[in-house]
Amino acid sequence: MTGRPLILAIDAGTSMLKAVAFDTDGRLIDSESRPNVHHESAGGRAEQDMGATWSHIAAIISALTARHESAAILALAVTGQGDGTWLIDAEGNPVGPAILWLDGRAGPLVDAFRATDAARTHFEQTNTGLAACHQSSQILWLAQHQPDRLAAAATALHCKDYLYFRLTGERATDPSEGGFTYGSWRTRAYSDATIAALGLQSHRRLLPPIVDGSRTAHPLTAAAAAQLGLQAGTPVVLGFIDTVCSGLGAGLLATGAEGTAGTSILGSTGINMRLAPDEFELPADAPMSGFRVACPAPGRTVLMQSMLAATLNIDWLVGLAGHAVRLAGHSSEPDAMRHALDATVLEAPPARAMFHPYIAAAGERGPFTDATARASLAGISRSLDLPGVMRSIYEGIALAAADCYDAMGSKPDIITLTGGAARSTAMRHIFAATLNRPVRIVREHGGAALGAAMIAAVSCGIASSMEACAAAWVTPLLGTPEPPDAGLAARYAGLLGIYQQSRRSMAGEARSSFWHQFAAVQEPGQ
Repeated sequence: MTGRPLILAIDAGTSMLKAVAFDTDGRLIDSESRPNVHHESAGGRAEQDMGATWSHIAAIISALTARHESAAILALAVTGQGDGTWLIDAEGNPVGPAILWLDGRAGPLVDAFRATDAARTHFEQTNTGLAACHQSSQILWLAQHQPDRLAAAATALHCKDYLYFRLTGERATDPSEGGFTYGSWRTRAYSDATIAALGLQSHRRLLPPIVDGSRTAHPLTAAAAAQLGLQAGTPVVLGFIDTVCSGLGAGLLATGAEGTAGTSILGSTGINMRLAPDEFELPADAPMSGFRVACPAPGRTVLMQSMLAATLNIDWLVGLAGHAVRLAGHSSEPDAMRHALDATVLEAPPARAMFHPYIAAAGERGPFTDATARASLAGISRSLDLPGVMRSIYEGIALAAADCYDAMGSKPDIITLTGGAARSTAMRHIFAATLNRPVRIVREHGGAALGAAMIAAVSCGIASSMEACAAAWVTPLLGTPEPPDAGLAARYAGLLGIYQQSRRSMAGEARSSFWHQFAAVQEPGQ
């Protein structure tokens, strides 16, 4: 138990729901979590029970606050999984289950849209490539397949927006999700041109007001306060999308002698991001992929390219190796095998094969979008052993990240690595050399919850600005930069161009590509 003032932050992720307590110096004091539950089924469906999500969040907040009864809770901040569609009616009741970002049912509609002139208008306004994960795509799908459900809805929210509604009674979204989904990155507001390009004018009534949590908070309702064990009227702050909050917590605003900073989250999926000033314009031939997302620091946006599979590739190889061990009559444990393989990666010669890490069932979305994209291992000779394959996979993940940064215009001067793969010495060594940039990790990383708490600290006057908060809260957590190995960087220097050329050859021309033709002869879901 502590009597110190605290900021509580909610991070409602896809796999885990968390409530984290920070003090006013940004130190993580305590946390509570429980696994999240969603349901996937045939046809690309991925849904989540909205009422159950609120119940789980309320339970973990209550458990956390019960341990800190004497603490003054200064604010409650909310972030969560991005995209998706969480519909409520006029009374605030869920209209069916939430459609998650994992849902792929809008994929064919997105493919058709991307072939139209309207797609270019949409990209010019949003600097975001339309994907099946976006709420706008899912509303287009609902309009075709479940129109009665849309008719019953009064507001379309995202995950964090729904939790904010349950806490405050306010229907709102933030500038990041509202902007890249329906708006203009230049104005941080809804855009008539974007909504018209999507053909969603008749559904504009569903869009809630955009609220910038760094400037605005709403009071916790009496009903929610009683359920959570908090004081009614406690300021509640709507954070930005979880990826932006993760970047804030990983030093995206913590500039110093190293220069510009980027963040690569190497979890099951991969997120690569860097800051850009508002005046920065993407090249005219930039691929219609990725995101341009509002940043809570004025005058800057976050450029983001998301890889659908990062450590999923490593998990796949560990599974194959484990199967081979079991066939030989031995037992295997995934974490131990992953550690053993990782320890031998750097002993293998570099660049012995080229791996494209498109192993996710939904293909790839950054820096290009193609649901039929599949992983490949090329350039194999008989000398390629298991450690060499593992090294090629690490190199492929790093090359995919380099491909993403290339599409964003330039590489940052230093890159913070977070996610499970950031703990791997081999991954950091190969990543730094592939991008020829120093990398660093974050000690005691608070994740997206830390970023949300930073926004609350600025909103409530605890910190004077996002930059000042980053300097005080995040900079002390950043690890020592690990420079790239000069010899290995020189060895890798020509690989990115070969990587890009080979994946373009597999993409080919529309339906004549290898990926599309191979997908046509496979069973659904392969």
